[in-house]
Amino acid sequence: MRRKEKEIKDLNQISRVIKNCQVCRLGLSQDNVPYIVPVSFGYDGKTIYFHSAKDGKKIDILSVNNNVCFEFESGVEIISDEVKPCNWSFTFQSVIGFGKAEELSSREDKVKGLKHIMEQYSDKKWEFTDLPLNGLRVWAINIESVTGKQSLDHADQ
Repeated sequence: MRRKEKEIKDLNQISRVIKNCQVCRLGLSQDNVPYIVPVSFGYDGKTIYFHSAKDGKKIDILSVNNNVCFEFESGVEIISDEVKPCNWSFTFQSVIGFGKAEELSSREDKVKGLKHIMEQYSDKKWEFTDLPLNGLRVWAINIESVTGKQSLDHADQ
């Protein structure tokens, strides 16, 4: 990272940034063509979970290349300047990482992933005992590397 003073090194702080987010953006690639897709997600501190339908572009790509990049951001606010346009900036916290997506096959693993997804958006402890999961795919991204970055005020610019 070029601006080392903006780097978030503490993994607990990186986890807090992820927990404050509502959307994960997945970067995928097939035949040297990039594809970015926003997904709802869950996170347990070392694994990111997401779900999908049975078919679609995301599934087509993951079936041939399970390498993914993921991105989160929170606290995004514009910093404006009424005099100098080049002084405009943003406050933000972001996380970018890499890993491999693996489809979860057992009901137990799917339920675990779905519970983490629901924990991201709700304080309720959801149960999935009566739901058929055969029309749903659940994925785990095993995080291989992750970095965080933040710019919290105009003085950072």
